[in-house]
Amino acid sequence: MRKIVAVSGSYRKGGTVEQAVEAVLAGAREKGAETRTIHLREQHIEFCTNCRGCMQTDGEARGRCLQEDDLEPMLKDIDSADAIVLASPVNCYNVTAIFRRWMERMVGSYFWPWGMEAPKPRRKKLTRKAVLIASSAMPGFLIPVATGAARALRLTAGILGAKAAGEMWLGLVARKPQYELTERQRERARRLGWKLAEG
Repeated sequence: MRKIVAVSGSYRKGGTVEQAVEAVLAGAREKGAETRTIHLREQHIEFCTNCRGCMQTDGEARGRCLQEDDLEPMLKDIDSADAIVLASPVNCYNVTAIFRRWMERMVGSYFWPWGMEAPKPRRKKLTRKAVLIASSAMPGFLIPVATGAARALRLTAGILGAKAAGEMWLGLVARKPQYELTERQRERARRLGWKLAEG
């Protein structure tokens, strides 16, 4: 049985992003996958202090952060997954602050000892698939062009050893207080879930 783990950077329970995440995971479950969603708003994640302690030791294993919070258990759960879903609304032209905070804490995925000019990624191959989701008040096609959200989601996928197998850029979602996915959007999400579950 394949395991799919989703990470949501949404502040709103049941909002656009979380509807899309659930639609993807529902599709994956139809194909027999086990699914789980990590809501970053419910996790205790400290800010990165840029001490670079997690980057000092060479090797393929991600360096462990010196801070004690929910990061390591989350990453263990994600590492055990066969595929991942990464999702965030667009706030101020990028992913949300809670997604960015979590993203910054994964710098241990790079080897960068003091004295070395640039960081070196520990993972050389992207062995898993990811679905990337973002929502915005602007038209969806502008999300990868006019914001940094798509780049942030793709970078995070790479840090986690995954390559995008599908992307959903959901636009014009601010026209009413509670946006509901269209049937077409739900079906697309469902099919992306199938893709993750089938490997």
